[in-house]
Amino acid sequence: MVPVAVALLAGLDAALVLLGLPAPVTTERLPDVHGALMVLGFVGALVALERAVAVGRPLGYLSPALLGGGGLLLLSPLPLAAGRLAQLGGTLVLVGLYAVVWRRQAAAAVAVQGLAALLAVGSAVLWLGDVPVPRLVPWWVGFLVLTVAGERLELMRVAAPPPVAERGVVGAALAFPVAAAVALLAPDAGYPLLGATLLVVVGFLVRYDVARRTVRATGLPRFMAAAMLAGYGWLAVAGGLWLLRGPLLAGPGYDAVLHAVFLGFVISMVMAHAPVILPAVLRRPLPYRAAMWGPLVALHVTLAVRVGLGDARDLPVVVQVGGVGNILALLAFPVVAVLSARAAARATAVRAPARAAAPVGAAPMTGPPVAEAAAAEVTA
Repeated sequence: MVPVAVALLAGLDAALVLLGLPAPVTTERLPDVHGALMVLGFVGALVALERAVAVGRPLGYLSPALLGGGGLLLLSPLPLAAGRLAQLGGTLVLVGLYAVVWRRQAAAAVAVQGLAALLAVGSAVLWLGDVPVPRLVPWWVGFLVLTVAGERLELMRVAAPPPVAERGVVGAALAFPVAAAVALLAPDAGYPLLGATLLVVVGFLVRYDVARRTVRATGLPRFMAAAMLAGYGWLAVAGGLWLLRGPLLAGPGYDAVLHAVFLGFVISMVMAHAPVILPAVLRRPLPYRAAMWGPLVALHVTLAVRVGLGDARDLPVVVQVGGVGNILALLAFPVVAVLSARAAARATAVRAPARAAAPVGAAPMTGPPVAEAAAAEVTA
């Protein structure tokens, strides 16, 4: 987890540099590796770690190690190719992890997530070939959006949706790599196709996701549902911009699409699932706390300021204000999570003497984290 944390902090430092604001650390290459740090070094490594835990094979941990370690190499004085190669290796191992899962359970949800991993491989290959970062964005978007869509598709089974739900998500997933390839070769045609594909994904997820029901619950199920539904809203914003405005490779429109997806959608999903996924991965309790709403609400409010005012009206100062708010919200959530985990540990220590006569330890969490998520979401 240390390389993942370093990738996050370095990525946020790079965000300050890109906003034109003072940053704790400034290097020549830092702005250039911001996207790879956040997408592959941080979120990608988290996805790979969750999959490695679910698969339960030691070699599987090579994927998060290479993705996170590749992020460290990107920050080092070594040539960029070293970090790029490491992250390419991490994405290839991730594909292998999904192949193992597929052999255990040949389900549509696994196929969608495997396709997402292939998009990650494609992005790593393109970046190794010096393709500019703005042209990589569709591949990174596909990697993370389809990963989430596959997991949500798996959880939809709790609500027994009609077959059209699965067919719709799978169909949109199959269209995404085609749209990404077209966007690379013929941007004027490809980006509207990407936007339409994103909107189809959002439409099916919003229509059939259990979050529509659990948002009326209380506690953790409501928190998770609210975060996911808000994330779908931002994904629709990005899809609409690509559909209506085509290639957005620089300027306010590019900033709006980029952060609507990677902050509004992806980070919202990370916050939503952290109380479930992190305990399953780290073997440490992370109980839900009402304080978790603070960073979540702050993230979406400051993103609305950044995109809805700053980018929409081309006001750089407002973009900076919103961007700083985004960073503070991202930093606040781990603080709340650590405090929650410590409080849980203290409570466990206090109760331990009373259980001294009981069998030592509880049953370890061995089921896949997505199963933990299902149990948490449907518990009102």
